[in-house]
Amino acid sequence: MIRGIFTSASGMQTMQNKLNIISNNLANTDLVGFKKDVVITKAFPDIEIRRGSDDGLVSFPLGSYDEMPSVGQLGTGVELNESFTVYNQGSLKETSNDFDLALEGKGFLTIETEKGERYTRNGTLTIDKDGFLVNKDGLKVLSETGYLQIKKNNFIIDKEGNIYQNAEFSGDPQRLVQKEENEWKETEWVGRLKIVRFPRERELRREGNSFYYENEFTGEPFIAEGNQRPKVLQGFLETSNVNVVTEMVQMIEVQRNYEANQKSIQSQDALLNKVINEAGIAR
Repeated sequence: MIRGIFTSASGMQTMQNKLNIISNNLANTDLVGFKKDVVITKAFPDIEIRRGSDDGLVSFPLGSYDEMPSVGQLGTGVELNESFTVYNQGSLKETSNDFDLALEGKGFLTIETEKGERYTRNGTLTIDKDGFLVNKDGLKVLSETGYLQIKKNNFIIDKEGNIYQNAEFSGDPQRLVQKEENEWKETEWVGRLKIVRFPRERELRREGNSFYYENEFTGEPFIAEGNQRPKVLQGFLETSNVNVVTEMVQMIEVQRNYEANQKSIQSQDALLNKVINEAGIAR
């Protein structure tokens, strides 16, 4: 019974951790560019239960353990093996705001913070009083050569992330990267957004404000080029990839598993109480 209590307790603790992650996913459903976390659990090794003899009495010596009749397996508990972020593409929402950017494909915008460079999928941007392109918290967005100073609102960002100042464009926005003759007037190239990828993006660590940062397991960030570079869409935002219905179903399932383990502990505690206080009394 003691073993059963610990087994159920490990299940409760694992379900609590899983519930925390699901709750965090639901709390950030409306956060631009948010990526959900997924939990992987792992069961402890099961114990094979065998009886000593057909009449239920154990005889000594027991002999070979493999020859004893098998009763079944006993679970010994479960643990949270790992949680990782799923970087599936979120839906694209058109805003018609020139300061909104969305990345279609894998990759991250680079933001300069006090702790160093951080990476994000949140393309809600603006310009500060000095004309630098910044995120919603006033942190500077980086290009491949430094800061991006735009100064004015009349700018265009093509699908490669090139920013052009004083651009007047007429025509299909899908043709921005073509730069055909006479479509651009008095333009000034400002820079190209620093969009990076990682050899092992799954190992990125999450930080507040939609930021991620690298570690020894991710490998060094590199500038995304060619087929590895996502398309930059101006006037769009990427919504979170959290499916509210799926997360709610998982939350209900986790709560029921938690309650089942809780009732199991209560039942085992009641049986243990009888063994100690009733069956253990000498007659």
